[in-house]
Amino acid sequence: MGTPALMLAAPGSGQGKSMITAALARLHRNAGRRVRVFKHGPDYLDPMIQERASGAPVYQLHPWMTGAAECRDRLAAAAREADVVLVEGSMGLFDGDPSSADLAALAGLPVALVIDARAMAETFGAVVGGLARHRADVQVIGAIANRVGSPGHARMLAGSLPEGVAWLGAVPRDDAMHLPDRHLGLVQADEVADLDARLDAAAAVLADAGLGALPPAVTLEADPLPPPPRRLVGQRIAVARDAAFAFIYRGNLELLEAMGAEVVPFSPLHDTALPACDALWLPGGYPELHAATLAANSGLWAAIHAHHQAGKPILAECGGLMYCAESLVDGEGVTHPMLGLLPGRVEMAGRLTGIGLQSLARPDGELRGHTFHHSRLETALEPAESTTRRSGSPAEAVYRVGSLTATYFHAYFPSAPEVVAGLFSR
Repeated sequence: MGTPALMLAAPGSGQGKSMITAALARLHRNAGRRVRVFKHGPDYLDPMIQERASGAPVYQLHPWMTGAAECRDRLAAAAREADVVLVEGSMGLFDGDPSSADLAALAGLPVALVIDARAMAETFGAVVGGLARHRADVQVIGAIANRVGSPGHARMLAGSLPEGVAWLGAVPRDDAMHLPDRHLGLVQADEVADLDARLDAAAAVLADAGLGALPPAVTLEADPLPPPPRRLVGQRIAVARDAAFAFIYRGNLELLEAMGAEVVPFSPLHDTALPACDALWLPGGYPELHAATLAANSGLWAAIHAHHQAGKPILAECGGLMYCAESLVDGEGVTHPMLGLLPGRVEMAGRLTGIGLQSLARPDGELRGHTFHHSRLETALEPAESTTRRSGSPAEAVYRVGSLTATYFHAYFPSAPEVVAGLFSR
C-alpha cells in the first residue's frame, strides 16, 4: 500500500519551505497522525524546529554526506512506523551536488514546490512548469503559493499552472508563518518561548488554505545496514549540550552509542565540573553569544584543562574550536578569554568565512561533513592535516595540541565509524 510521503522543495532559499514543512507536520500531528520529518543536507537548526513540530526525531538525508544506503534505510524505517513522511529540501530543488532533486529521485519521493508569490502573477506557472519539466526522474506533483496577498491573487496563480501539476493551496501573508533568525539561520528551537503556540497557529493557517490532505502513498524500502564496529565499548564520552553548543547530528550520538560508548551530556554554561569521562566532544553552536558566561566558568575551565593534561581525547568542532582558543572577539568587538588549549584568537567576521561539503581522509575511512562559520582563527600553529572540499580543493585546517583535535569541520560520524573511534580513543 505504501506510505504517504512528500518532499517540500523550492526554486531557491528564502521561499518559506522550512516553516511550511513545520506547519504541515504540526497540522498532520494535530490530526492524530504519526509524522516523521527529514531534512536534506547538512543542517542543525531546521531539524530542531521540525522535531518540535512533528514530535519525533529528525535526521539528515544526503546521498553524499550520509550515503545513499542510509537515506533509503532511514526513510524505510520511518515508513514502517509513520502515517506520513515529509522531507524538507535545501536551497533550490536542483541546487548542489547532490541536490534535493537527487534525493527525490533516489527515494522515489513526489515533490511539492513552495514558491514565494509576493511579487508574482502568471509567471508563477512558468516557474512551476520549468521546474516540473527539468528532469524526467523527478516527479513534481503540485505547487504551494506562499505569502499570497489576496484571494484574487491566489486565483491568478492557480490559473497559471501547467497541465499535470496540481494546485495545492495558497498560504497568505501571516505573522504565524514567521520564525526569528540570526546569522547562522533560524533561532534554536529552545530559544523560542512560544514555539508550540506558533506552530499550532501556523498549522491552522495551512488548514484554512486547504493543505490538510495526505500526500500520495509511495513504497519506501531498503536493505538493512550492517551494525557499526563496537570500537568504543566501555568509553564514557562527555558531550557539551546547551544554548552555546547545540549543533549535534542525532545520527552522531546514536553512532557513538551503537559503537558501545556511554554518552553523557553536560553544559559549559551551567556546570562547574566535567562528568566522569574518558573523552570529550565540544560541538558547534553559538559560543560568541555566550562568551562572557563561558569565560566566567573557571571551575569547568580547570576540569577541561585537567582532562587535557591527562591525555584524554578532546574533539572540538567549530564552536568548540572557538571555545578552545585563547580568546574570542564577539560580534560587538568585545574580547573574552577562552580555554587557551589552542594558541591564537578567534574573531567574528560579520560575514560567512567558510561554507560547503568537505571530507577528512584517513587510512581507515573518509569522514564526511561540512563547514559553515562566520568567524576566523588567527594562529601561528601549523595544521596537522586539512579537510578536502567536495570540489577537490583544500579546505579547513585540522589542528592538534596533545590530545586535542580542533577544526571548523562538522563531521557526520556514521560516514566513517573507524575514524570516529580513533578520534575518541587514546
